[in-house]
Amino acid sequence: MTICISGASGLVGNEILIQILNNPQTEKVLVLARNPLGFGHPKMQVVLVPFDQLGQLEVAEKIDVAFCALGTTLRKAGSKERQQEIDRDYVIAFAQFCKKAGVQKLGVVSSIGANEHSSNFYLRTKGEMEQGVTHQEIPTTVFIRPSFLIGPRKERSLGDRLIQGFALAISPVLFGKARKYKAIHGSKVAQKLIEHTLSQPGGVYYI
Repeated sequence: MTICISGASGLVGNEILIQILNNPQTEKVLVLARNPLGFGHPKMQVVLVPFDQLGQLEVAEKIDVAFCALGTTLRKAGSKERQQEIDRDYVIAFAQFCKKAGVQKLGVVSSIGANEHSSNFYLRTKGEMEQGVTHQEIPTTVFIRPSFLIGPRKERSLGDRLIQGFALAISPVLFGKARKYKAIHGSKVAQKLIEHTLSQPGGVYYI
């Protein structure tokens, strides 16, 4: 099984990469990245590519399964336009690449509340991303919609640490319908996305 991953340097993407590399069914992992990852693995091949060129990228071999964990924050992006480019346009471009590469199963990290009609900028952007990816008609497409993500990040500001602490503090009081808003560790999100993407038959699924 040949697997392709984009966004492998982020919290969830890195967890997906680690878990996929440790999966005995995995024969090869193709990682699309803007910069070197800083480590190697016998199963892994890193392809350095500007993400605004993902839609034009072609590979000779067929890819069976793909995962996308591209995403950023408004603070890191610097503008709403730049965040839309990363969270929506790059993800759709990756899906276009997957379509050309013969991908049969695609797993994408989205967000709880994603809706292309939302008045919230971030949730609308994620919803538009989901619509764009779905239009590529990859046989099995799985979107995972986590709440606030916790776990080790390469770039952690004081604000990030405070928000993670607050999210963990209120999680115990979230139950019933509010349970889905609990903070969740990136490794758990990666695990669930991998499980559902590999096991689901044809169709579009939202977790």
